[in-house]
Amino acid sequence: MSSLYLDYFGLSSPPFSITPDPGFFFEGEDRGMFIAGLLHAVQQSEGIVLVVGEVGSGKTLMSRILLSRLPDTIDTVYLPNPAFSRDEIIDVIARDLGIASTNQGMRLEALQHELIKRYALGRRVLVLIDEAHAMPTESIEEVRRLSNLETENCKLVQLVLCGQPELDTLLALPQLRQVRDRVVYRLMLNKLSRSDAASYLDHRLRVAGWRGGRMFSFFGEQLLLNDARGRARRLNLIADKALLAAFADGKRQVNIRHVRLAIADAGANFSSSFDSKRYWQATILIVLTTIVAIWLASKFR
Repeated sequence: MSSLYLDYFGLSSPPFSITPDPGFFFEGEDRGMFIAGLLHAVQQSEGIVLVVGEVGSGKTLMSRILLSRLPDTIDTVYLPNPAFSRDEIIDVIARDLGIASTNQGMRLEALQHELIKRYALGRRVLVLIDEAHAMPTESIEEVRRLSNLETENCKLVQLVLCGQPELDTLLALPQLRQVRDRVVYRLMLNKLSRSDAASYLDHRLRVAGWRGGRMFSFFGEQLLLNDARGRARRLNLIADKALLAAFADGKRQVNIRHVRLAIADAGANFSSSFDSKRYWQATILIVLTTIVAIWLASKFR
């Protein structure tokens, strides 16, 4: 993300970085409720929790928000890139919990002893695996064994698997039916609605220090919203490039030309759930509104 334009626009930090930052969290219409539901689910200690969302929808940020809001009695293991083999993944989890390396036959037993000790001290353990759709099936099955570790009335480990919709397809495989049977909550992180996406842009600008009026012109914003189709990462990418284009153009407001340049530079948005009908309806509305605005301006000049 570019920081060249920060002083120019009076910003204290980059408003549209694609690096997940809890300080820029936007609750919107349902994201605050989503986090509340996720917090409730992971504190029940009943089984595996799934978080599913399209690429760029904000799953990683939600994971970090979740971890930051957990009670301090919950110890966490966060695996952002779970490309581990069946023999490696339990070792990684054990190491993150401070368990000394042991031989393969004893690793799960050593982990269970540690979990029981923490449970006796009033502590719980949560393992959150991001990008779980990319895990080998053998590794998912190995992680599933953690859900077997329990006391008479409580699981010793709470598992959270976050991934793209391909995670559902993966868990539908016959060999993973035992994992699927242990899923007690499945939360779907939807894309931003059009109104929320507009509020999201303004929210991030305000958090970054913007104190002026509209940063994006009406038509520039509409084109940006059309292109992003509710994907937070795409909104950030195009908005950042559009701000840079406005800065290079010496303009204080981002207009439709700057957004077009940003989209051309970023390339096509290959959203897997692209609604072409709604996209073209919105595009036609923008064109018609532009024509009417030009006609009214010329009539009353």
